[in-house]
Amino acid sequence: MPTSIPLIIAVLAFFSGFLLLWGIFAYVGRNTKSREMAKKIHWERDNTDEMLSAQSSLTREGIERAPFLRYLSTMGRWAAGSKETDYSRMRLNFLKAGLHRPNMPALFWGTKCFLALLFSTTFILTRMTVLHVFNPYTSVVVCLLFALFGFYLPDLWLSIKTSRRKERISRGLPDALDLMVVSVEAGMGLDATINRVAQEIRLTNKDLSDELKMYNLEITAGKSRQDSLKNLALRTELEDINSLVTLLIQADKFGTSVAQALRVYSDTFRTKRYLKAEEVAAKMPLKLIVVLIFCIFPALFVVILGPPIIRLLHQFNFIS
Repeated sequence: MPTSIPLIIAVLAFFSGFLLLWGIFAYVGRNTKSREMAKKIHWERDNTDEMLSAQSSLTREGIERAPFLRYLSTMGRWAAGSKETDYSRMRLNFLKAGLHRPNMPALFWGTKCFLALLFSTTFILTRMTVLHVFNPYTSVVVCLLFALFGFYLPDLWLSIKTSRRKERISRGLPDALDLMVVSVEAGMGLDATINRVAQEIRLTNKDLSDELKMYNLEITAGKSRQDSLKNLALRTELEDINSLVTLLIQADKFGTSVAQALRVYSDTFRTKRYLKAEEVAAKMPLKLIVVLIFCIFPALFVVILGPPIIRLLHQFNFIS
Protein backbone atom coordinates (compact mmCIF):
# COMPACT_ATOMS: atom_id res chain seq x y z
CA MET A 1 0.00 0.00 0.00
CA PRO A 2 2.78 2.59 0.71
CA THR A 3 4.15 2.07 -2.80
CA SER A 4 0.84 3.27 -4.27
CA ILE A 5 0.91 6.61 -2.44
CA PRO A 6 3.30 8.29 -4.95
CA LEU A 7 1.10 7.04 -7.81
CA ILE A 8 -2.01 8.54 -6.19
CA ILE A 9 -0.17 11.84 -5.67
CA ALA A 10 0.97 11.81 -9.32
CA VAL A 11 -2.57 11.16 -10.60
CA LEU A 12 -4.03 13.91 -8.41
CA ALA A 13 -1.30 16.32 -9.52
CA PHE A 14 -1.98 15.50 -13.18
CA PHE A 15 -5.71 16.12 -12.92
CA SER A 16 -5.17 19.27 -10.83
CA GLY A 17 -2.79 20.68 -13.43
CA PHE A 18 -5.15 19.69 -16.24
CA LEU A 19 -8.13 21.41 -14.58
CA LEU A 20 -6.00 24.49 -13.81
CA LEU A 21 -4.87 24.85 -17.43
CA TRP A 22 -8.41 24.25 -18.68
CA GLY A 23 -9.73 26.95 -16.33
CA ILE A 24 -7.07 29.43 -17.49
CA PHE A 25 -7.87 28.82 -21.17
CA ALA A 26 -11.61 29.12 -20.53
CA TYR A 27 -11.19 32.34 -18.50
CA VAL A 28 -8.94 34.02 -21.07
CA GLY A 29 -11.13 32.95 -23.98
CA ARG A 30 -14.31 34.15 -22.29
CA ASN A 31 -12.85 37.56 -21.41
CA THR A 32 -11.49 38.03 -24.93
CA LYS A 33 -14.80 37.05 -26.47
CA SER A 34 -16.71 39.39 -24.13
CA ARG A 35 -14.49 42.35 -25.00
CA GLU A 36 -14.79 41.72 -28.72
CA MET A 37 -18.54 41.27 -28.42
CA ALA A 38 -18.87 44.58 -26.54
CA LYS A 39 -16.84 46.35 -29.22
CA LYS A 40 -18.90 44.77 -31.96
CA ILE A 41 -22.21 45.72 -30.36
CA HIS A 42 -20.99 49.27 -29.72
CA TRP A 43 -19.79 49.60 -33.32
CA GLU A 44 -22.93 48.13 -34.90
CA ARG A 45 -25.65 49.05 -32.39
CA ASP A 46 -27.75 50.61 -35.15
CA ASN A 47 -27.41 47.57 -37.42
CA THR A 48 -29.17 44.96 -35.33
CA ASP A 49 -29.86 42.67 -38.31
CA GLU A 50 -26.24 41.47 -38.21
CA MET A 51 -26.06 40.80 -34.49
CA LEU A 52 -26.57 37.03 -34.71
CA SER A 53 -23.99 36.58 -37.46
CA ALA A 54 -21.49 38.68 -35.48
CA GLN A 55 -22.09 36.58 -32.38
CA SER A 56 -21.59 33.30 -34.24
CA SER A 57 -18.40 34.59 -35.90
CA LEU A 58 -16.98 35.73 -32.57
CA THR A 59 -17.84 32.39 -31.02
CA ARG A 60 -16.19 30.55 -33.91
CA GLU A 61 -13.04 32.69 -33.55
CA GLY A 62 -12.98 31.93 -29.82
CA ILE A 63 -13.19 28.20 -30.54
CA GLU A 64 -10.39 28.40 -33.09
CA ARG A 65 -8.14 30.15 -30.57
CA ALA A 66 -8.84 27.66 -27.76
CA PRO A 67 -6.47 24.68 -28.19
CA PHE A 68 -8.55 22.32 -26.08
CA LEU A 69 -11.78 23.05 -27.97
CA ARG A 70 -9.93 22.70 -31.25
CA TYR A 71 -8.63 19.33 -30.06
CA LEU A 72 -12.16 18.21 -29.16
CA SER A 73 -13.43 19.31 -32.57
CA THR A 74 -10.68 17.34 -34.28
CA MET A 75 -11.45 14.29 -32.15
CA GLY A 76 -15.16 14.34 -32.94
CA ARG A 77 -14.97 15.27 -36.62
CA TRP A 78 -14.87 11.66 -37.78
CA ALA A 79 -18.03 10.80 -35.81
CA ALA A 80 -19.98 13.94 -36.73
CA GLY A 81 -19.67 13.35 -40.46
CA SER A 82 -19.14 15.90 -43.20
CA LYS A 83 -22.74 16.72 -44.12
CA GLU A 84 -23.02 20.50 -44.42
CA THR A 85 -26.78 20.97 -44.82
CA ASP A 86 -28.29 23.64 -42.59
CA TYR A 87 -31.19 21.53 -41.31
CA SER A 88 -29.88 17.99 -41.22
CA ARG A 89 -31.05 15.75 -38.41
CA MET A 90 -27.91 16.19 -36.31
CA ARG A 91 -27.63 19.91 -36.98
CA LEU A 92 -31.29 20.44 -36.10
CA ASN A 93 -30.77 19.02 -32.60
CA PHE A 94 -28.25 21.76 -31.86
CA LEU A 95 -30.39 24.47 -33.44
CA LYS A 96 -33.24 23.49 -31.11
CA ALA A 97 -30.89 24.11 -28.17
CA GLY A 98 -29.80 27.49 -29.54
CA LEU A 99 -26.31 26.32 -30.58
CA HIS A 100 -25.53 27.88 -33.96
CA ARG A 101 -21.79 27.15 -34.21
CA PRO A 102 -20.83 25.59 -37.53
CA ASN A 103 -18.50 23.05 -35.88
CA MET A 104 -20.88 22.23 -33.03
CA PRO A 105 -21.48 18.59 -34.12
CA ALA A 106 -17.75 17.90 -34.17
CA LEU A 107 -17.26 19.62 -30.82
CA PHE A 108 -20.17 17.72 -29.31
CA TRP A 109 -18.94 14.31 -30.46
CA GLY A 110 -15.41 15.16 -29.35
CA THR A 111 -16.75 15.98 -25.89
CA LYS A 112 -18.61 12.66 -25.79
CA CYS A 113 -15.47 10.69 -26.66
CA PHE A 114 -13.33 12.71 -24.25
CA LEU A 115 -15.71 12.19 -21.32
CA ALA A 116 -15.96 8.47 -22.04
CA LEU A 117 -12.16 8.17 -21.99
CA LEU A 118 -11.85 10.42 -18.95
CA PHE A 119 -14.35 8.51 -16.80
CA SER A 120 -13.04 5.08 -17.78
CA THR A 121 -9.40 6.13 -17.27
CA THR A 122 -10.22 7.64 -13.89
CA PHE A 123 -11.88 4.41 -12.79
CA ILE A 124 -8.95 2.32 -14.01
CA LEU A 125 -6.45 4.47 -12.10
CA THR A 126 -8.65 4.36 -9.01
CA ARG A 127 -8.98 0.58 -9.35
CA MET A 128 -5.20 0.19 -9.59
CA THR A 129 -4.49 2.36 -6.55
CA VAL A 130 -7.43 2.18 -4.14
CA LEU A 131 -10.26 -0.18 -5.11
CA HIS A 132 -8.48 -3.52 -4.95
CA VAL A 133 -11.68 -5.35 -3.91
CA PHE A 134 -12.99 -5.50 -7.50
CA ASN A 135 -12.14 -8.60 -9.46
CA PRO A 136 -11.10 -8.21 -13.14
CA TYR A 137 -14.52 -9.08 -14.58
CA THR A 138 -16.33 -6.62 -12.32
CA SER A 139 -13.73 -3.98 -13.12
CA VAL A 140 -14.31 -4.38 -16.86
CA VAL A 141 -18.09 -4.09 -16.43
CA VAL A 142 -17.83 -1.01 -14.19
CA CYS A 143 -15.31 0.56 -16.57
CA LEU A 144 -17.72 0.08 -19.47
CA LEU A 145 -20.55 1.58 -17.42
CA PHE A 146 -18.44 4.64 -16.63
CA ALA A 147 -17.51 4.99 -20.31
CA LEU A 148 -21.18 4.79 -21.33
CA PHE A 149 -22.12 7.34 -18.67
CA GLY A 150 -19.48 9.77 -19.93
CA PHE A 151 -20.50 9.14 -23.54
CA TYR A 152 -24.20 9.86 -22.97
CA LEU A 153 -23.74 12.69 -20.46
CA PRO A 154 -23.57 15.38 -23.21
CA ASP A 155 -26.83 13.99 -24.65
CA LEU A 156 -28.50 14.52 -21.28
CA TRP A 157 -27.10 18.05 -21.11
CA LEU A 158 -28.35 18.79 -24.64
CA SER A 159 -31.82 17.45 -23.83
CA ILE A 160 -32.08 19.58 -20.66
CA LYS A 161 -30.82 22.68 -22.49
CA THR A 162 -33.32 22.14 -25.31
CA SER A 163 -36.29 21.65 -22.98
CA ARG A 164 -35.42 24.75 -20.94
CA ARG A 165 -35.04 26.82 -24.08
CA LYS A 166 -38.42 25.63 -25.36
CA GLU A 167 -39.97 26.62 -22.04
CA ARG A 168 -38.45 30.10 -22.23
CA ILE A 169 -39.65 30.57 -25.80
CA SER A 170 -43.13 29.38 -24.85
CA ARG A 171 -43.27 31.89 -21.99
CA GLY A 172 -42.24 34.78 -24.23
CA LEU A 173 -44.56 33.93 -27.13
CA PRO A 174 -47.73 35.65 -25.77
CA ASP A 175 -46.01 39.03 -25.41
CA ALA A 176 -44.41 38.69 -28.84
CA LEU A 177 -47.77 37.78 -30.35
CA ASP A 178 -49.45 40.83 -28.84
CA LEU A 179 -46.68 43.05 -30.23
CA MET A 180 -47.10 41.45 -33.64
CA VAL A 181 -50.84 42.14 -33.60
CA VAL A 182 -50.29 45.80 -32.68
CA SER A 183 -47.55 46.27 -35.29
CA VAL A 184 -49.48 44.62 -38.14
CA GLU A 185 -52.63 46.56 -37.33
CA ALA A 186 -50.56 49.75 -37.34
CA GLY A 187 -49.69 49.13 -41.01
CA MET A 188 -46.31 47.38 -40.89
CA GLY A 189 -45.52 44.43 -43.14
CA LEU A 190 -45.07 40.94 -41.74
CA ASP A 191 -41.29 40.81 -42.17
CA ALA A 192 -40.83 44.28 -40.71
CA THR A 193 -43.14 43.35 -37.85
CA ILE A 194 -41.14 40.24 -36.98
CA ASN A 195 -37.91 42.23 -37.13
CA ARG A 196 -39.37 44.91 -34.87
CA VAL A 197 -40.70 42.37 -32.37
CA ALA A 198 -37.29 40.66 -32.28
CA GLN A 199 -35.69 43.98 -31.32
CA GLU A 200 -38.28 44.80 -28.67
CA ILE A 201 -38.21 41.48 -26.83
CA ARG A 202 -34.44 40.92 -26.92
CA LEU A 203 -33.93 42.05 -23.32
CA THR A 204 -36.84 40.02 -21.94
CA ASN A 205 -36.61 36.85 -24.06
CA LYS A 206 -33.33 36.46 -25.92
CA ASP A 207 -34.11 32.96 -27.21
CA LEU A 208 -37.27 33.96 -29.06
CA SER A 209 -35.56 37.13 -30.28
CA ASP A 210 -32.71 35.06 -31.75
CA GLU A 211 -35.15 32.81 -33.59
CA LEU A 212 -37.00 35.77 -35.06
CA LYS A 213 -33.67 37.33 -36.01
CA MET A 214 -32.68 34.12 -37.74
CA TYR A 215 -35.94 34.29 -39.71
CA ASN A 216 -35.08 37.81 -40.87
CA LEU A 217 -31.56 36.74 -41.80
CA GLU A 218 -32.95 33.94 -43.96
CA ILE A 219 -35.35 36.38 -45.63
CA THR A 220 -32.45 38.76 -46.27
CA ALA A 221 -30.35 35.91 -47.68
CA GLY A 222 -33.02 35.24 -50.31
CA LYS A 223 -35.15 32.42 -48.93
CA SER A 224 -38.87 32.55 -49.45
CA ARG A 225 -41.17 33.54 -46.63
CA GLN A 226 -42.79 30.12 -46.57
CA ASP A 227 -39.46 28.29 -46.23
CA SER A 228 -38.23 30.72 -43.57
CA LEU A 229 -41.41 30.25 -41.53
CA LYS A 230 -41.13 26.46 -41.81
CA ASN A 231 -37.51 26.63 -40.65
CA LEU A 232 -38.64 28.74 -37.68
CA ALA A 233 -41.08 26.00 -36.70
CA LEU A 234 -38.38 23.34 -37.14
CA ARG A 235 -35.86 25.17 -34.94
CA THR A 236 -38.30 25.75 -32.09
CA GLU A 237 -40.35 22.51 -32.33
CA LEU A 238 -43.24 24.05 -30.38
CA GLU A 239 -46.88 23.36 -31.13
CA ASP A 240 -47.88 27.00 -30.60
CA ILE A 241 -45.27 28.34 -33.02
CA ASN A 242 -46.08 25.59 -35.49
CA SER A 243 -49.75 26.68 -35.44
CA LEU A 244 -48.72 30.32 -35.84
CA VAL A 245 -46.47 29.46 -38.79
CA THR A 246 -49.27 27.46 -40.45
CA LEU A 247 -51.62 30.40 -39.98
CA LEU A 248 -49.17 32.90 -41.48
CA ILE A 249 -48.39 30.64 -44.45
CA GLN A 250 -52.08 30.16 -45.20
CA ALA A 251 -52.78 33.88 -44.86
CA ASP A 252 -49.90 34.69 -47.20
CA LYS A 253 -50.91 31.98 -49.68
CA PHE A 254 -54.61 32.84 -49.94
CA GLY A 255 -54.18 36.61 -49.60
CA THR A 256 -56.28 37.03 -46.47
CA SER A 257 -55.71 39.75 -43.91
CA VAL A 258 -52.67 38.95 -41.74
CA ALA A 259 -53.82 41.41 -39.08
CA GLN A 260 -57.22 39.74 -38.73
CA ALA A 261 -55.63 36.26 -38.68
CA LEU A 262 -53.16 37.30 -35.96
CA ARG A 263 -55.96 38.90 -33.94
CA VAL A 264 -58.03 35.70 -34.06
CA TYR A 265 -55.01 33.54 -33.20
CA SER A 266 -54.07 35.87 -30.33
CA ASP A 267 -57.56 35.56 -28.83
CA THR A 268 -57.50 31.79 -29.31
CA PHE A 269 -54.04 31.53 -27.79
CA ARG A 270 -55.08 33.64 -24.81
CA THR A 271 -58.09 31.35 -24.22
CA LYS A 272 -55.81 28.32 -24.51
CA ARG A 273 -53.45 29.75 -21.89
CA TYR A 274 -56.41 30.43 -19.60
CA LEU A 275 -57.62 26.84 -19.94
CA LYS A 276 -54.12 25.53 -19.30
CA ALA A 277 -53.89 27.62 -16.13
CA GLU A 278 -57.23 26.22 -15.00
CA GLU A 279 -55.96 22.70 -15.65
CA VAL A 280 -52.85 23.34 -13.54
CA ALA A 281 -55.02 24.77 -10.75
CA ALA A 282 -57.34 21.74 -10.88
CA LYS A 283 -54.36 19.38 -10.48
CA MET A 284 -53.02 21.26 -7.47
CA PRO A 285 -55.23 19.60 -4.78
CA LEU A 286 -54.19 16.15 -6.00
CA LYS A 287 -50.54 17.10 -5.79
CA LEU A 288 -51.03 18.56 -2.31
CA ILE A 289 -52.40 15.23 -1.04
CA VAL A 290 -48.93 13.70 -1.22
CA VAL A 291 -47.47 16.60 0.75
CA LEU A 292 -50.25 16.36 3.34
CA ILE A 293 -49.85 12.60 3.80
CA PHE A 294 -46.07 12.47 4.09
CA CYS A 295 -45.19 15.89 5.57
CA ILE A 296 -48.08 17.48 7.45
CA PHE A 297 -50.16 14.56 8.80
CA PRO A 298 -47.23 12.88 10.65
CA ALA A 299 -46.42 16.13 12.44
CA LEU A 300 -50.10 16.60 13.38
CA PHE A 301 -50.31 13.05 14.70
CA VAL A 302 -47.24 13.60 16.85
CA VAL A 303 -48.58 16.89 18.25
CA ILE A 304 -52.14 15.64 18.83
CA LEU A 305 -51.59 12.01 19.90
CA GLY A 306 -48.17 12.41 21.53
CA PRO A 307 -49.24 13.76 24.97
CA PRO A 308 -52.14 11.25 25.48
CA ILE A 309 -49.87 8.33 24.57
CA ILE A 310 -47.22 9.53 27.03
CA ARG A 311 -49.86 9.86 29.79
CA LEU A 312 -51.15 6.36 29.07
CA LEU A 313 -47.64 4.95 29.28
CA HIS A 314 -47.19 6.70 32.61
CA GLN A 315 -50.56 5.40 33.81
CA PHE A 316 -49.69 1.76 33.07
CA ASN A 317 -46.12 2.16 34.38
CA PHE A 318 -44.50 1.39 31.04
CA ILE A 319 -42.23 4.41 31.55
CA SER A 320 -41.21 6.11 34.75
